[in-house]
Parts: sequence; structure tokens; C-alpha cells
Amino acid sequence: MLRYASLLLLLLVIAPLHAGASAADAYRQGIALAVQGRDAQAVAMLRGVAASSSGVWRERAAIAAKLIDMRQRQDVSRLEIASLNGVLLAKYQLLHAPPQPSDSRFAGIFATVFPGAGHAWLGRWHDAGIAALMVWPMLLLTFWAAKRKMGPVTVFFALLTLWLWSGSVFSAVSLAERGAFEAYVVWWQGLWQASGLPGRPW
Repeated sequence: MLRYASLLLLLLVIAPLHAGASAADAYRQGIALAVQGRDAQAVAMLRGVAASSSGVWRERAAIAAKLIDMRQRQDVSRLEIASLNGVLLAKYQLLHAPPQPSDSRFAGIFATVFPGAGHAWLGRWHDAGIAALMVWPMLLLTFWAAKRKMGPVTVFFALLTLWLWSGSVFSAVSLAERGAFEAYVVWWQGLWQASGLPGRPW
């Protein structure tokens, strides 16, 4: 009788430990998916961990799922979480304002009107100089060939100028969008670190 009682007690102690270990493993797998950039799958796995486990891993998985979903949508809204991790997140969000989304249309408009101006508006003076040095000489050559009525040469210079000019517009717009994304990622990484959650999903 004593033997069965001790066996039952052992099972009651080991079962929760095993459940905690499997929840921790599933949590780590979810973080590994996020590291690979598979945010949707990571969120689904972490939500599954939160639904099927209890205690500390349930809370960690639920918060991690919210944060990774937030990164996926590039969301900056305040998180309302009633726990110590939630208090840390709220404090970080209070002290660190999220980056303002950059409107890439302005960079595109400036680059379209004046080659190099879009990059200058972004503060990328080196790129502005390169864009201007690529487009302006070709534009002058196009006008020079047109004034001399050089026909096919004018068309060639005009097409080359349009190609380079459109490339500088695309470059300015891409850099504006990338800069906004990089600023968001830096802010979000600080948010994750402030939460005190284990692992880094990047």
C-alpha cells in the first residue's frame, strides 16, 4: 500500500514538471520560427502553448504571441497586459515613443521633381550627390542632342535619362520605406527586451 502511495506521489510531482518542460520546448520552437521570419506560424504555435499550458509558460507564450503579432503588423498600439511583464512593457512604451511612419511619397515627389532631392530630404547626401551626378549630365546631353536635331541620338539619351531618373526615384522611395521599417524594428526589439521574456525572436 505504501509502495502505491509513493508511486502516485511521484507521478503527481513528475507530471507537472514534464508538462512545464514540453511547454518550454514548444515556446522555444515558436521563438525559433520567429527568428526564421515565419511570424504567422510562430504566433499560432505560441497561442497553442498559451491555450494548452498553465502557469508561467502560459503567460510567457501569450505575451510573446502578442508581441510577434505586433511586429508582423508593424503595430505601435499600447499593450494592456495584467502581469509583471505587462507592467514592464507599459513602462517601456511610456518612455520610448514609437517611431513615426515615414511617408515615402514625399521622397518620391522630390526625387521626381529634382534628381537627388529625394535622397537629400532623407538626409542621405552622398546618395543625393550620386543621383544628381547620374541624371543631370544625361539630361543636359539629351537637351544638347535635341537642340542639334540629332534624332536617334536624342532618343537614346532621353531613354537613358528616363531610366536613370526613374531609378533614382525608386531608390529614394525604397530608402524611405526601409528607414521607417528599420526604426520600427529597433523600437520593437527594445520592447521585447523590456518585457523580460526569454529568447530573442530575431
